[in-house]
Amino acid sequence: MSSPFRLLKVRRFRPFFGTTFLGAFNDNVFKTAFITLVTFRAGQLTALDPRTLVTLLPGLFILPFFLFSATSGQIADKCDKAVLTRWVKGFEVAVMLLASWGFLANLLWPLVAALILMGTHSTVFGPVKYAYLPQHLAQDELVGGNGLMEMGTFVAILLGEVLGAALATLPRGGLITSLTLVAIAGLGLWTSWGVPVSPAADPGLKINWNPVTETWRNLRFAKGNRTVWLALLGISWFWFFGATLLAQFPTFARDTLGGDESVFILLLTGFSLGIGLGSLLCERLSGHQVEIGLVPFGALGLTGFGVDLFLASRGASGLAAPQHLAAFLAGHGRLMADVLLLGLFGGFYIVPLYALIQTRSDPSHQSRIIAANNILNALFMVVSALVSMLLLKAGLSVPQLFLATALFNLVVAVYIVALVPEFLARFLSWLLVHTLYRLRLEHAERIPAHGAALLVCNFVSRVDVLVLLAASPRPIRFVLDQRYFRMPVLGFVLRRIKAIPVTADPAQLAEVRREMALTFAQGDLVAAFPEEDQPLGAELAPFQTHLADLLAPAPVPTLPIALGGGLWDSSFARAGSPRAPLGALGRLSLLVRPITLRVGPELAPGGVPGALRAALQALL
Repeated sequence: MSSPFRLLKVRRFRPFFGTTFLGAFNDNVFKTAFITLVTFRAGQLTALDPRTLVTLLPGLFILPFFLFSATSGQIADKCDKAVLTRWVKGFEVAVMLLASWGFLANLLWPLVAALILMGTHSTVFGPVKYAYLPQHLAQDELVGGNGLMEMGTFVAILLGEVLGAALATLPRGGLITSLTLVAIAGLGLWTSWGVPVSPAADPGLKINWNPVTETWRNLRFAKGNRTVWLALLGISWFWFFGATLLAQFPTFARDTLGGDESVFILLLTGFSLGIGLGSLLCERLSGHQVEIGLVPFGALGLTGFGVDLFLASRGASGLAAPQHLAAFLAGHGRLMADVLLLGLFGGFYIVPLYALIQTRSDPSHQSRIIAANNILNALFMVVSALVSMLLLKAGLSVPQLFLATALFNLVVAVYIVALVPEFLARFLSWLLVHTLYRLRLEHAERIPAHGAALLVCNFVSRVDVLVLLAASPRPIRFVLDQRYFRMPVLGFVLRRIKAIPVTADPAQLAEVRREMALTFAQGDLVAAFPEEDQPLGAELAPFQTHLADLLAPAPVPTLPIALGGGLWDSSFARAGSPRAPLGALGRLSLLVRPITLRVGPELAPGGVPGALRAALQALL
């Protein structure tokens, strides 16, 4: 697939994308108009402290996520998602009529009620949104589809926030806002009729209407898959991070930066555009596959630019006179770059995590897994609101709150990577093939998306493991000679991802066979590099006897994989490899070397080392 935008031309994606876009757009027109009215025109609605209301209102919106997500996940698994989408859009029209009453009459309680009901609307639609994609998109379309969906969502958020803030400040803003909200809701309902049939994942499911017991059961089921569970926690942490920033942007714009409504809109624009751009770039950077190596990269960016946002805002403190947009832009280029890049790295962080839970969760429970994610998201955002209120009351300024959140983000990232070393391994492999090398894949689709298989690769360099990880959409359990484990960086990575060291000792070989059999029984991939380390250039060396004995007869399909290209003449190459014409200088010139990874046809289970060696040599 050359570009994710191709999906916008097909019916299985375009109407659903449009419906989702309009829903997010309308949602944010309403919320931002309401919050802007409270922040800058509080006297029109209430005598309550506007700062307290601005912090409290996002919490009220997400409360239904916490209460009703588990029930919504069951409904989405039991019902046709297209039919459910149309019902949800009809409900949105009714909620916008209630909100219109509040805007026209300058009444607080109908607006608060509409805010909670829109949270309920989004609660029901959330499991549909992310469970729909794996049902209609191919494996190599998922990252692009998720990227487009995240880009569309945040562009819709941006446009909705800009429009909502602008409408709230117009002389007849109540009337114009009301007409706009109802019109967008009606257009979303019309668009939803184009969504294609989406059969129920579990039509026989008996719904448990008790939200407390179902929430507990939902979370317990999600926790059963450790990698998926930690991905859910990672996504929820991002919503904590983002909710902290977005909830404080109005106060940050007014009190810290000395800006008016236009500065608030500019901050929202920068952050939303950044997330949209980062979400789209994910597909290009991941090579059309689920690349969780981008998650640590995104987390580092969130911390780095979060800290710099605090540093850049220090010079703005003490400004008294409200600044308009032109005056603000003239002196705050660095600060706006920080906001944009926070969004960009947020996109790198969140899109692979959504794709991960879609590909590694049970298809019959995907909506309920997404519902568990929404429960956690809601919990983390409620905690975000409470923590922000407590820290601000304790004397922290808004920039200091941003700094504390950015630093704690680093702690969370290290914790997740420590629990799931695959994130670190994939990050290193992604970094390798996007900085020092350019990886060209041939028939990589032959690596099975599901089920056990044995991958057998030639030995080229000390980074072969990382290159193979970069090419595989799934985790790999490596079986390697023990000398690999003595290498400083690679040895650390191998131990963290539970690679299996091999020696010629018969007792140790028996243990390796048991580990391999267990891995195959779990439906996972095993990879081995059986060649001897001999100075034979690019030719295939003889197989080490003890490794060859482990590979045959293999109880699962076997795939020969040939590595070549720039690895041969790099400083990572094995002893005796051909060198670049410039000798040592050529070996040190590591920038953008091409690598070729070629996957051969699958060999039937039970093959012998001779047939495997011949197939591998043919690929070379």
